[in-house]
Amino acid sequence: MTVALMWEARATDGRGAELLDWVRQQSQAPALRVGAGGTRGPLHREFLRAPQDRVLVLTWWDAPYDAELPELPEPDVGLITRAVHRWRFESVGVE
Repeated sequence: MTVALMWEARATDGRGAELLDWVRQQSQAPALRVGAGGTRGPLHREFLRAPQDRVLVLTWWDAPYDAELPELPEPDVGLITRAVHRWRFESVGVE
């Protein structure tokens, strides 16, 4: 089964590039490259940005839906305008 994790945050005004750099650095941390119990790292990782200094990270994992998977942390409060939004999805197909 493939599980997708989504992580989305909105940077404080003008700090979108800084948030994107921060999240790229965080995604390279050893704890995010291998999951609990030695689970392999993500199959794929994608970084996206949008107006209003929003940053989105998608990771795809070969794991059961309820698997314990490593998550990106919350940035420092001064870098974001609100708490990070997180979602988990099960892949139902690719076209």
